[in-house]
Amino acid sequence: MSDLLERLSRLPLRDNLRGLEPYGAPQLDVPILLNVNENTHPLPAEVHQAIVAEVSAVAAGLNRYPDREFTELRERLAGYLGHGLEPENIWAGNGSNEVLQQILQAFGGPGRTVLSFPPTYSMYPLLASGTDTEYIAGVRSGDFGLTAEDAARQVREQAPNLVLLCSPNNPTGTALGLDVVEAVYAAGEASNTVVIVDEAYAEFAHTGTASALSLLPGRERLIVSRTMSKAFALAGARLGYLAAAPEVCDAMRLVRLPYHLSAVTQATANAALKHIGALLANVEDIKGQRDRIVDELTRMGLKPAASDSNFVFFGGLEDPKRIWQGLLDAGVLVRDVGIPGHLRVTAGTEVETTAFLVRLEELLADGATAARG
Repeated sequence: MSDLLERLSRLPLRDNLRGLEPYGAPQLDVPILLNVNENTHPLPAEVHQAIVAEVSAVAAGLNRYPDREFTELRERLAGYLGHGLEPENIWAGNGSNEVLQQILQAFGGPGRTVLSFPPTYSMYPLLASGTDTEYIAGVRSGDFGLTAEDAARQVREQAPNLVLLCSPNNPTGTALGLDVVEAVYAAGEASNTVVIVDEAYAEFAHTGTASALSLLPGRERLIVSRTMSKAFALAGARLGYLAAAPEVCDAMRLVRLPYHLSAVTQATANAALKHIGALLANVEDIKGQRDRIVDELTRMGLKPAASDSNFVFFGGLEDPKRIWQGLLDAGVLVRDVGIPGHLRVTAGTEVETTAFLVRLEELLADGATAARG
């Protein structure tokens, strides 16, 4: 046990928090950071200028509390999402993690359970622990897929209070078919299960990939969460949101902290939402680099998963730790997600992607030479 964990263990922590370590990816100072699925493209100049102007405008009133209902932001988010959504269908928080935490605070808690399907977003069990909700790890197929029939069966067997579906899934990058969401929702009818579809990477999906937003009408237990961290390049602003029935948003009001969204955060998000076109142009470039990575890794004999996100999960590595270290030595940081034989890389700019691909191919060649020698 590390010294930190030993000292932590002496505090009167809740039992379900003992022995846990906080979420976090390596934060190293290297030239090319492709490990945490950030949008590595800088904000377009027009968006940067708009944010500066709006934040400056609200700065004079920072002695007052912000709009508790973030009215303008909900209107703009509803307009962006479409699907007939109104402001009363929208809720927002400081990043999608806070939104998910609020959902678990409202519908989870002691004596309640949340089911998800690893490998998936590693924050889910930590959010469960933080809200004293029992986490149930469901099972995927050998290729990390999840069928409607299998997911529904596990929901019927476990009868969880909540189900978390990540689509596109992190770390694998693949989107779920809407048949999976529909089947899970129907299977949770008897247990009154709340179904959350985490669509943090939805804007990067291939053309024709449907969003669970289309399933919201008539499904009051369905929640779709999104973020402005990825496609909108606002990871540092911390703005996540959900779309759901109005009564779900009322449930969020029961657990939120007072004035939880600062005036600066609201101004930043509103400014960005006025320039959607400029921001989504970068998304198209990122999708192109992602597809380039998939093609190149396939050519190198590796096994990249089909990706609807801004990252690529790939296998076929005999020694992923050597590859990870070799990339790091060249100034490129990718993510070891702890799955044998696999790594994950964020699709960056063309220059960043090229640096990753060139060094990876060199490392694979070095490994092949060593094996023959």
